[in-house]
Amino acid sequence: MPTDVASHYAGQGALAARIADGLKRAGKDLSAITTTDLATIDEFHIRGRTATLELAERMALDNNSHVLDIGSGLGGPARTVAEAYGCRVTGIDLTPEFCETATLLCKWVGLEDRVTFSQGDATNLTFENDTFDAAMTIHVAMNIARKDKMYAEAKRVLKSGGKFAVYDILQGEGGDVLFPVPWARTPEISHLATSSEMRALLTTAGFEIVEELDSTGESQAWFEDMAERLAQKGPPPLTFRQFLGDDFPQMTQNQVRNLAERRIQTCTFICQG
Repeated sequence: MPTDVASHYAGQGALAARIADGLKRAGKDLSAITTTDLATIDEFHIRGRTATLELAERMALDNNSHVLDIGSGLGGPARTVAEAYGCRVTGIDLTPEFCETATLLCKWVGLEDRVTFSQGDATNLTFENDTFDAAMTIHVAMNIARKDKMYAEAKRVLKSGGKFAVYDILQGEGGDVLFPVPWARTPEISHLATSSEMRALLTTAGFEIVEELDSTGESQAWFEDMAERLAQKGPPPLTFRQFLGDDFPQMTQNQVRNLAERRIQTCTFICQG
């Protein structure tokens, strides 16, 4: 199953080169790239950077914090948090090319001294106990069947009293998910939990849930705004199509319908370790 998940996100290879080409076509100088220039591709989750900063606000971070990003993708959230709070962030992701590309993007924006990435399995972290001041995971657990192991590992590597911020897509009450979607082309690698299952998983792992937010309405509005911008201006030079392939537009259409019919929900859980 980990191989199937990694293959889903692997795309067509040469990801860094395709991102560089997109930036050049947009008239960007690769020696002067900012995190904002990367926002349309490296914040691979619903509501993008806005959602990342909402999580970061709730993690009580400062410039001494060391944050773990579980399922870090291309590193957008890790860079956003490091830039906003001056903290260190360590990201792990199952897809090797994501880790390699994320590392290169950090060099482009001058954050390589504070943000690092390595390939790893969220259900079997290689870090010592009590390593991190805070941890986050954004749109990751949808691909993980053994969420109990994932959250137990997050609890193990988090220092006592540290915050664990979870922002994920959950199973809604509106029926089965329509595929393909950005995290899965078929149901075999999709493992959505309900909100009640999430509460049980997190508390069983030893976390206290201090805040729970349902942002499904905001997520649907975000997609509607995106569709309007695309209709007016066309697609930006960098989109998730770069690594998800030519069926990304169909994934997006299904995502909008899944949200509108509450087949899926977007929810945040802020937990105390």
